[in-house]
Amino acid sequence: MLTVYGLKCSYFTGKLEGYLRYKEIPFEYRSIRSQQFERELPKLVGAMQMPAAQASDGRWMTDTSPMIDWLETQHPEPSILPADPTLAFLCRLIEDYADEWLWRPAMHYRWSYPESAKLLRRQIVDEMATDVSYPKALIRLMVEKRQHRNFVRDHGVTPANRTHVEQGYLRPLAILREVFRARPYLFGSRPTLADIGLFGPFFRHFAMDPTPGRIMRETAPEVMEWVYRLWNAKASALPDDLLTEFPKDLSPVLREIGETHLPNLCANAAAYAAGAKTFSVQIQGAAYQDVFVSRYRVWCLEKLQQRFAALNPDAHRKTASLLEEHGCLEPLTRLSVESGYDLAGEAPFGNRSLPVQPEIRSPDPFRRAAKA
Repeated sequence: MLTVYGLKCSYFTGKLEGYLRYKEIPFEYRSIRSQQFERELPKLVGAMQMPAAQASDGRWMTDTSPMIDWLETQHPEPSILPADPTLAFLCRLIEDYADEWLWRPAMHYRWSYPESAKLLRRQIVDEMATDVSYPKALIRLMVEKRQHRNFVRDHGVTPANRTHVEQGYLRPLAILREVFRARPYLFGSRPTLADIGLFGPFFRHFAMDPTPGRIMRETAPEVMEWVYRLWNAKASALPDDLLTEFPKDLSPVLREIGETHLPNLCANAAAYAAGAKTFSVQIQGAAYQDVFVSRYRVWCLEKLQQRFAALNPDAHRKTASLLEEHGCLEPLTRLSVESGYDLAGEAPFGNRSLPVQPEIRSPDPFRRAAKA
């Protein structure tokens, strides 16, 4: 039995819940309902980061990607990775894109649109700040300003690139609409890691927040249906039937990754190696300036490179050919990166040297942002 701590509007809490529900892994959900717990959690896992989970042996975990990897070793059947090593690598690539690139449009739609921001600031404060003596109206205003600063402005979203940021949601929405007209999940009749990864932004943000949710319902009901189909999925009730070759209707997803996510990871990694605090990058002709450097995202690129290099020779050739065809190979291999993150290989356990993000710099509990 896992105990999962998070928020019911949280991007990554929803991702982990979707995985646990699908795999039918018993867990108890507990809301992070107090500032006292916010102060204690960084001592246990290294940062105020959600979700966090406590295993039955008392160990604490955080970071959904390594958490899911570890849980797969404990509950291996059915695997959420296809048997084909190329498709398995592509699942990991899509998960990383969902975690680290779709984050930007998800946060923009939540905190740049007043109807979303006002709703979510109330949900966060009502669920989280149960032991705070300040007036709730003041706390809500503080939360809204903090979230917009940390997750919109500090991620490079400006009036000049706002249209491009929103296309980062609208393009994959249109692509996935066609995919889910053809089959229930990305790689066949049951979810894979790629589905679980995309579920993070598409569930608690794109499907449920007012503005992107309305767009999804009106223009891509197939995607809305997939969101709730995955939420209701049970591994024991689905056939073990996945594709064995890369489906052509996912080609636009890979091209999108090659043009957006991987170049952004490279720009971030180059800035980190140079000791910079911020970086600027052109993505599909749109300028992103003064974006905070993330050490964690250097690790993301490092892990993708390691997994690619570890493929057996035949799978490596096949995967390289597919990545090159879709513009992903060059940005994936452009840099040789070393993040210095989790050198002991403890993830998802332990109080690791977590990345210093702008949202967790201040000791003020009102400025220690939940990823929501």
